[in-house]
Amino acid sequence: MRKRLLIGVASIAVGLGLAAPAAADPDTAFTNELNTYGIYGQKDYNAWIGKITCKRIVTGVDATAFDAADFVHANLHKDTTTEQAWQFLAAGLRTYCPDQLPILDQARQ
Repeated sequence: MRKRLLIGVASIAVGLGLAAPAAADPDTAFTNELNTYGIYGQKDYNAWIGKITCKRIVTGVDATAFDAADFVHANLHKDTTTEQAWQFLAAGLRTYCPDQLPILDQARQ
């Protein structure tokens, strides 16, 4: 009887949307990380740059992390430093295409 009660309560909670919270919005998390590096700007634009950077790497448009960092740098505010472009690139890879993170290791070698 107790087991049925718990299952019933759990079913109601799920039905009411009281289940575990959904994952945080990756675009917001990305924006928050960028802000820690002093990179600001429109959330949607920065997310788009992060996502298109991943696509450019996956499709071979940018063959190296240096190419990708140049693309990022060219598309951010003119006062963005080279270091910030690399921070943006790393944050974008972690957020939108973590499978592409090895490109950063290749750049270190």
